[in-house]
Amino acid sequence: MEDRSHKVLLALVMLFLFAVIVLQYVCPGTECQLLRLRALSPAAAADPYRAEDETPARFKTGGTTFGRHLVRNIQLEQPCECRAGQKKCTCHRPGKRETWLFSRFSTGWSCGLHADWTELTNCVPSVVDSKKEVRLRPSRHAGLNALFSSPLGRNFYYITILRDPVSRYLSEWRHVQRGATWKASLHVCDGRSPTTEELPSCYSGDDWSGCSLQEFMDCPYNLANNRQVRMLSDLSLVGCYNLSVMPEEQRNKVLLDSAKENLKRMAFFGLTEFQRKTQYLFEKTFNMNFISPFTQYNSTRASSVEIDKQTQQRIEALNFLDMELYDYAKDLFLQRYQYMRQKEHQEARRKRQEQRKILRAKQAHLREQGDNGS
Repeated sequence: MEDRSHKVLLALVMLFLFAVIVLQYVCPGTECQLLRLRALSPAAAADPYRAEDETPARFKTGGTTFGRHLVRNIQLEQPCECRAGQKKCTCHRPGKRETWLFSRFSTGWSCGLHADWTELTNCVPSVVDSKKEVRLRPSRHAGLNALFSSPLGRNFYYITILRDPVSRYLSEWRHVQRGATWKASLHVCDGRSPTTEELPSCYSGDDWSGCSLQEFMDCPYNLANNRQVRMLSDLSLVGCYNLSVMPEEQRNKVLLDSAKENLKRMAFFGLTEFQRKTQYLFEKTFNMNFISPFTQYNSTRASSVEIDKQTQQRIEALNFLDMELYDYAKDLFLQRYQYMRQKEHQEARRKRQEQRKILRAKQAHLREQGDNGS
């Protein structure tokens, strides 16, 4: 019996080695090197292009995941060239040395790491015109801002991915708790960065690692508060980070209205909580298709945080502008989705009617030929 078990085990080992050898010779390219790594190491079965904090594949933020989709999961005449071990992919137009995608995964941090709307709209045109990266230090953004440019002229399509404000806030807290800092952030607005008086730090020392959620919420200068509104609004309308320019209530209204307007004017934006609908809207908006369907990841670092009702209410209060923006975004997103679906159904119905018309014309022609023949 023991000898039989040894034979079975030996057979399994030989089968595994054979599979690895076949993979080696049949598929020697970069993609298959990644497959071999997955086959050899169970721990390596996660996405090899991990997030900045080295979280497993099931823990993904909206912008990071969507950014990878744009460079690795989209059908193009000339796909982006991505090499294992390199953070950036080369995304050129067919036959040209011209980049069609402006994002962290293609051009890098040309306008600052996850630059906000104010920074991007002032930086991107000069970067594209000069065809070289502006030498800026990176800044941190919780979502994604990518840019598309058309082959003719300069049509820039700014896009973003929004997330439920409570989940996003908890996710940022966990990120900061693990040692993430924004020391290199520029927050450029009206040609300058804010002073330390305009934007004080929430902590002393090298980082804020190990901070409790309570400490995170207690800091009045925490840029995690209402981050999505700040990232999507035109900060120059409120004097940038100078809070003395106008009363707080007026400032909040201007920021929220600006964020809503900028979001509405975007050709496309997505929601982390609606992965498939986000994919559908992108494909229909830009007439570009993804190779594999998006996956809805409900398990994230934020979802693993258990908070009581009182804490949730406080997070919602701290992010009251983001809460209102997200409600607006969700409604607008679903309106766009329904519009695209109706448009698709109408187009399908039009094609069916056209096909029936052609078929009737052919049948009439055949009857006419038959009548003439008799």
